[in-house]
Amino acid sequence: MNESLCEDYVEIMLQGEQLTLLSERAIYWKTEKCLLIADLHIGKVTHFRNNNIPIPQSAAQKNFDQLEKLILKHTPKTVYFMGDLFHSFYNKEWEVLVFLLAKFKNVEFELITGNHDILKQEHYESAGISSRIQKAIGPFMLTHHPENHKGYYNLCGHIHPGIKMRGSGRQYMKLPCFYFGEKQGILPAFGSFTGTAAIKVKNNDQVYAIFNEQIMKLNT
Repeated sequence: MNESLCEDYVEIMLQGEQLTLLSERAIYWKTEKCLLIADLHIGKVTHFRNNNIPIPQSAAQKNFDQLEKLILKHTPKTVYFMGDLFHSFYNKEWEVLVFLLAKFKNVEFELITGNHDILKQEHYESAGISSRIQKAIGPFMLTHHPENHKGYYNLCGHIHPGIKMRGSGRQYMKLPCFYFGEKQGILPAFGSFTGTAAIKVKNNDQVYAIFNEQIMKLNT
């Protein structure tokens, strides 16, 4: 694969719609005034720390800082959390998220539920978050897991897509990426402590890797 010029955002046309891919690992859809964010896994850092795994608490704060930054910058009408908003059972990070979302009274927050979203419904309701298993908007069907929906292009998360890039010598690095295939697009995991899974890229797929707060299109 070859890479093209790096920017902190890239605008693409997908299914006749202009989407802005952000280096913060999210998508802004200007026409709908919405942010699409997948796999925050808020609470994961505290979950691991509670199980005596030494992870800096700053990793959790980074998620909140990035989320607040995006909302302030793009002033969306709606934020769609595309699954795995919260990593596991309730912990104190949920209270931090509720406090953050409460700052944005004019923003609607919707959760497309994922396999990690196991909190009680009352938690989402008290935070002002509506939830559903899928959401159709224009030509897109938003889901957490990759799915096929006749008549729609599927936008999803769950995979935490990454792409291997060759460095100097024989070194390789795996970078988070946006992946767009013929019928499906997969968002990178937004969370700062989530990892990546290598994806298989076919001819004509579009891949945008993220490195040092920059996005670069890879020529497949």
